[in-house]
Amino acid sequence: MRVITGIYKGRHFEVPRTFKARPTTDFAKENLFNVLQRYVDFDASPRALDLFAGTGSITLELLSRGCGLVVSVEKDPQHYAFIRKCLDTLQDLSAMPVKGDVFRYLERCREQFDFIFADPPYTLPNIDQIPQCVLGRGLLSPGGLFVMEHGKSNNFSSHPCFVEHRAYGSVNFSFFQETQERP
Repeated sequence: MRVITGIYKGRHFEVPRTFKARPTTDFAKENLFNVLQRYVDFDASPRALDLFAGTGSITLELLSRGCGLVVSVEKDPQHYAFIRKCLDTLQDLSAMPVKGDVFRYLERCREQFDFIFADPPYTLPNIDQIPQCVLGRGLLSPGGLFVMEHGKSNNFSSHPCFVEHRAYGSVNFSFFQETQERP
């Protein structure tokens, strides 16, 4: 796994072969971040949330691009330990790893983020509920963006906050923004 661009550009982290998580491919990740430049001002040190962080690939890319805070939520102890190891290597104080269940975290979270990314297991039984779990709790800052990675069998285009869909090989991304500001 490598960091594509930013201050950590070119850094490599060897993902253990025993991992169940699949890192977002470099091809998909590079294309995703090219699109994100239209939505997220990385020069403004945005606050980001990486749900189902897995290997931490997206977390590392967000840190490398200048996010002021990146909260990474991962439940699997092995994956969490790997993310911690990568973050310890970088010594980046903007990172905040959280070991725990994403749905519990979302229930308790009272912060807002400029960018939220979720990469749940494609076979997660309640994967279709994730956009509402994120968007229905006011976690997204006004003008913020939520992106969800998913398999080709999922279609979120009927969600009221859906903005666009991008596919890169077998990797699909759905983009969401709040339609109106919350009180």
